Amino acid sequence: MYKSLILIIFFSNYILFCQNNKDSIKKELKEIVISGNMDGIKKSESIIPIESISCSHLQKNPTPSLFESLTIINGVKPQINCNVCNTGDIHINGMEGPYTLVLIDGMPIVSGLSSVYGLTGIPSSLIERIEIIKGPASSLYGSDAMGGLINVITKNPSKSPKFIFENMTSSWLESNSDLGFKFKLKEKSSIIGGINIFNYNEKIDKNKDGFTDIPVQNRVSLFSKFQYKHSTKSPTEFGIRGVLENRWGGQTNWSEDWAGSDSLYGEQVKTKRIEIIMKHQLIKSKKIMLQASYNHHQQKSFYGLTPYNATQNTFFIQIYDNKVFNDKNNLLYGISYKHINYDDNSPTTSDSTGKINNPAITNLPGFFNQYSLMLTNKISFLMGYRYDYDITHKHIHSPRIGFKININKNHSIRYNYGTGFRVVNLFTEDHASLSGARKTIIEENLNPEKSFNHTMHHSYNDSLFKSPITIESSLFYTYFSNKIIADFTSNSSEIRYRNLNGFAVSKGFSLNIDFILKEKIKINLGGTIMDVYSVSENIRQTQFRAPRYSGTFTATYFIEKHSIDVTGNWNGPMKLPTLPNDFRRENSPWFCILNLQHTYTLKKLSVQSGLKNILNFIPQSPIMRAFDPFNKNINDSENNPHNYIFDPSYNYASLQGVRFYIGLKYKLD
Repeated sequence: MYKSLILIIFFSNYILFCQNNKDSIKKELKEIVISGNMDGIKKSESIIPIESISCSHLQKNPTPSLFESLTIINGVKPQINCNVCNTGDIHINGMEGPYTLVLIDGMPIVSGLSSVYGLTGIPSSLIERIEIIKGPASSLYGSDAMGGLINVITKNPSKSPKFIFENMTSSWLESNSDLGFKFKLKEKSSIIGGINIFNYNEKIDKNKDGFTDIPVQNRVSLFSKFQYKHSTKSPTEFGIRGVLENRWGGQTNWSEDWAGSDSLYGEQVKTKRIEIIMKHQLIKSKKIMLQASYNHHQQKSFYGLTPYNATQNTFFIQIYDNKVFNDKNNLLYGISYKHINYDDNSPTTSDSTGKINNPAITNLPGFFNQYSLMLTNKISFLMGYRYDYDITHKHIHSPRIGFKININKNHSIRYNYGTGFRVVNLFTEDHASLSGARKTIIEENLNPEKSFNHTMHHSYNDSLFKSPITIESSLFYTYFSNKIIADFTSNSSEIRYRNLNGFAVSKGFSLNIDFILKEKIKINLGGTIMDVYSVSENIRQTQFRAPRYSGTFTATYFIEKHSIDVTGNWNGPMKLPTLPNDFRRENSPWFCILNLQHTYTLKKLSVQSGLKNILNFIPQSPIMRAFDPFNKNINDSENNPHNYIFDPSYNYASLQGVRFYIGLKYKLD
């Protein structure tokens, strides 16, 4: 309680300090964001606090995938959960990846089986920006938006460069190439396309545990987006993306010939994925929009001895209208429908005999509305409501309210209360744990996982040494209930599903500061203090991989044709998954990942070079019993008195140490 009080006092004093600066000038936030109302609104006018991350900001630390790029965003943590295949998820304010909804151009096509792979292979040359909402967004976007929302906005075809080529190669021999282009088909229509190719074929084992430090990967991604401008205000858009990837990690002498054997351990994942998105204005005289998406995701994989093959098809469609009254009132309302068909080779999608296939099918129709009202020139109000129906969870209600107060020309305060929900597809959650034919039993009428969030956000815009400065801070509190868990231990022939008898909480304070010094140095600083935990049967447990203290920083120095970028993130101790009597530390140490980049720009060409992880931080002892991955010798009381087993899940940072890279970018407008 006293810690929360300290945060409130700090927050209040911070506002008073900013108000005492009388000689201020207003910095108008003209950037348009869409994630708060599915249309377009100035960031400064949005009642819902939205972070907008430009593509140029991400390029201060270029990476081969969007997943890795998010490491320099405060409060957002891409987390690798396995030291062998390097799959992971995205945490927002400490909450696990399944509670983060990822959209591409507003379409929820990255979820379930494809949570990680949906973020790889998106050519960075075709990304316009990323919008982030921290806290539930289910009132507009439905299931999975419990902990937060990440919306990847691709470039507008009519405004994209005619040609762009990027290549980056590291001293680890990672090679990433992006090619983008634009064609103007007719006066009103244009098309952009792109290809991303990533290759890494080295079996590097610098920590000498016999396993690859990062998996071998080969990936090809194709992307195309068509736009037609007609007499309506909104152009028609159609996009398609395909991804092929083959990755494996494991013992360095493993090859595909050993897949599924108990001689050499490897985890191999082959992925085929296609995404289709579409947006069209149905009625010229009214802004009634149709949005639709479809994705097909196929995975063929081996996890040691266990084969895992799965297919997921997701179809989504929604129709909505956005009415504006007197430039002060706005009403957004619409209907949506989501269909998921999931099938795999595990016992959970077959009957109790294991002979009859039984794919998991989810249908989720819904209705939503959101009304925003400008009460005065300084006060705006928002309220929203969503209703969904699921055959398992029945009726699901998701309300939200919010308001924004412009205290003066420099200060604004936003308060938002919102709810989120998640309809869990039981058959996509625990496939790695399944072994043998098991009967699926739902012990009770499952309630959907739900969250309730309070966020108080303060924004301050002023000048520092005659240059603009922006300070944004937030107090957040999110309560999660009805978490659905799978019980594999009560009966070896059953999987029993039930709601957790308890709750989870994510609460804390975050601060972001942006400022420019003498038009040559641009600095962004971010920090988060949080407490993330769950309580079950009166037992409190800290969330794994949720550091109490974390932060990010970027600094750019401009001089004529040169720029120097320093970027990084730091993390305090975080709880890690350990085994009984584990000799490894229960909490990670403090650590910082620091990067440096130099860019030389000459008209249409720019050359980048830099160092990643300058401090050469590498986690210690990540894999337990790497020498016995099939647990053949665990029953050895003399050499294994604590009955340790093979465990690759002890992870909190990449195993890649310091490395050099060089990149080339050519752009033709």
